[in-house]
Amino acid sequence: MPTKNLPEDIERDFTAAAALHQRAVADYTKCLEFNKTLARLLDKLEDCDQLKLANKVMGILIDCSPKEGGHCDQATQIDNKINSLTKTWRKEKNKETGSIIRPL
Repeated sequence: MPTKNLPEDIERDFTAAAALHQRAVADYTKCLEFNKTLARLLDKLEDCDQLKLANKVMGILIDCSPKEGGHCDQATQIDNKINSLTKTWRKEKNKETGSIIRPL
């Protein structure tokens, strides 16, 4: 299914999750919120049959393991995966509609 058929809330959730990760690196509560937001996004992407994007979100969730009282050990790796997902999303949107996701 083309990305242009994605509900707007999916794009909003992704943009919010990407911004949230920047604040979640040293904040356990924000980290949990980021993880839950990505889990909901994964469900929505799978429901829309966006398996390529869903696989990238799943890869981020695999590395994301919130820890109380500590700094995120995987922050750089997760940031790289978020950037990769953003590029994939932009590429698909540009291919189909000419629109892009707002830069992070």
